[in-house]
Amino acid sequence: MYSSTSPWKDTSFYVGDYLGFYNHRSIPAEADDLIYEIQSQYTYRPDLLAFDLYGTSKLWWVFANRNMEVLKDPVFDFKPGVKIYLPKKSLLLSIIGL
Repeated sequence: MYSSTSPWKDTSFYVGDYLGFYNHRSIPAEADDLIYEIQSQYTYRPDLLAFDLYGTSKLWWVFANRNMEVLKDPVFDFKPGVKIYLPKKSLLLSIIGL
């Protein structure tokens, strides 16, 4: 079983240690989501931004999940000048169960 910070938390296992089909963890859009322009210190490093915003690098996947139309590749599309939506920390932690 995966931890609550994992994008695979809701994905079941088949026989043994093989993962089943991926169950997408939805991070819903909210009216008060922040629009953030990625800065150069976070180039290709969503884990660093997740750590700075949410206190853990394990939530890097939230950016890709919340901005699928912008971040087709969650690492290589994470570059300066790209604008993404950021869920507020309190809402995010309640959604994922922390």
